[in-house]
Amino acid sequence: MFERTLGRFRSLIRSGEYLLSIHALEEMAEDDVLTENVENVILTGGIVERQIDRATRERKYVFLGRDLAGGPIGVVAKIGAVGKVVVLTVYREETS
Repeated sequence: MFERTLGRFRSLIRSGEYLLSIHALEEMAEDDVLTENVENVILTGGIVERQIDRATRERKYVFLGRDLAGGPIGVVAKIGAVGKVVVLTVYREETS
């Protein structure tokens, strides 16, 4: 469903054209998630949802994937105005 968008995100991640928001960095520190894990989620995981901001009409995407140790991670990201990926938040998925 989001194959073209996913391809664009992956291409930008591979070329290092991404930014981590302050909020994402704080959440990564809190959940002990490394930058490499965020990259891995976008490179090997999938987009499970598209969200549209009501005020700005910006599209952001929810990715689910695995960290390098195999744990489930969620990433919310968008393509920013300058054409780079902007990682908005990162979280560990709850496991039952």
